[in-house]
Amino acid sequence: MGADEKSKGVCVQAAPPRKRVLILGGGFAGMYAALHLERQLGKRDDVEVTLVSRDNFFLFTPMLHEVAASDLNATAIVISLRKLLPRLTFVEGDVSGLDLESKRVTVAHGGLDGHSHTLEYDYVVLAMGSETNFFGKPGPRDYTLTMKTLGDAMLLRNCLVDRLEEADADCVTTGARNAIVTFVVVGGGFAGVETAGAINDFIHGALPFYPNIQHSNVRVMLVHGGQEVLPELGEDLGAYTRKKLIEHGIEVRTGVHVKDVTEAGVELPDGTVVPTKTVVWTAGVTPPSLLSTLPCEKERGRLKVNERMEVPGFPGVWALGDCASVPDLTNGGKPCPPTAQHALRQGLTVARNVCAALKGQPGKAFRYKMLGQLAAIGQRSGVARILGLKFSGTFAWVLWRTVYLFKLPRLETKVRVAMGWTLDLLFRKDVVQFIGPRELDQLTLPSLPLNSRQQVRQVQALQPGAQH
Repeated sequence: MGADEKSKGVCVQAAPPRKRVLILGGGFAGMYAALHLERQLGKRDDVEVTLVSRDNFFLFTPMLHEVAASDLNATAIVISLRKLLPRLTFVEGDVSGLDLESKRVTVAHGGLDGHSHTLEYDYVVLAMGSETNFFGKPGPRDYTLTMKTLGDAMLLRNCLVDRLEEADADCVTTGARNAIVTFVVVGGGFAGVETAGAINDFIHGALPFYPNIQHSNVRVMLVHGGQEVLPELGEDLGAYTRKKLIEHGIEVRTGVHVKDVTEAGVELPDGTVVPTKTVVWTAGVTPPSLLSTLPCEKERGRLKVNERMEVPGFPGVWALGDCASVPDLTNGGKPCPPTAQHALRQGLTVARNVCAALKGQPGKAFRYKMLGQLAAIGQRSGVARILGLKFSGTFAWVLWRTVYLFKLPRLETKVRVAMGWTLDLLFRKDVVQFIGPRELDQLTLPSLPLNSRQQVRQVQALQPGAQH
């Protein structure tokens, strides 16, 4: 207060504190919530919205298998969160602690040698996604690759090229060569089927460059514990998918639960061991372990929320996406499936509810009826169920590409993907290996703790020299 104001008795009131909105997670749910809040609140001075994510980019996960198969450049399916959300605050790091009582979040960043600090909030949106579920088995955890991150897709692609280079050597015997180019995918859901198809396409498309490897040497196997692959699409489309995968040369085993994975290969329930050096685990996901420490009601490990995605007992806390059990009001209140189309719409609804809470108004319930689901199954074939109608074959594959191209955020991302697909149609597979054998051995060392291995994989796989 200045001297003149004091002499006149003028009272200058301090500006009210800014409301702090924190979004934890940069996947479909978190990013779309942030995108809507940026449009609604980005220009306001009384509200600060902060997005916390372990990556500084949004990853379009439905196209991960295309990066692994060299159909797309890795940078084509990601976009900078800072570019996408220029008017929000962004913090890159892992959420290592969450205190709902004191409204504080601990964020660790800076890699393996980093540090942590605390963020306080008035409102928080929990969109922390999920982790690969190894069902408590150390073998799958230590000896398999996963398909959850961009680093995973890059690592798998480099492993495939490394196996081809190793198997093509003149000193390799036929038996050893067959084991080297045997690839096993565990899990027959969308990720598993699309990954198996992508591996099969990439390997056979690359064989003309490896004269010592014959098509008969290659073995691609899909192991699924259910009675039919792609159970989400129904028995008929699942049976069609299995038939087409077999026609493409993929060995499909349904009703089989993997007993263990060792350095020697995959052990099946009947005692058979499939010799292989490459196993991709897509058998399921589980909520982040941090959620187990929260004093909230849970359903199969996921945070149980009401129809407005509010966490009961904690005002100003919402949970959505894979980490939450959101009731599906269009399906009798059963939990919504963990799909991208649900997550992004949940993000939009939560953003509107946050805006309503800032005005002191009640939020609205989440209501969305699934339009359909699609899957690419290799060799330019696909399956789809849209509004109850079933499609298969090349038309379904074109439909898959059209729908997901439309769903990509921002025009520049659409253009990059469209250009990548055009180049893939015109030229043969790229077999450049960006990560050498020594680096690959370090990235897959089972002696490293799981979290450290995942961090090392992502950091090294995404070095500038590893981009393509």
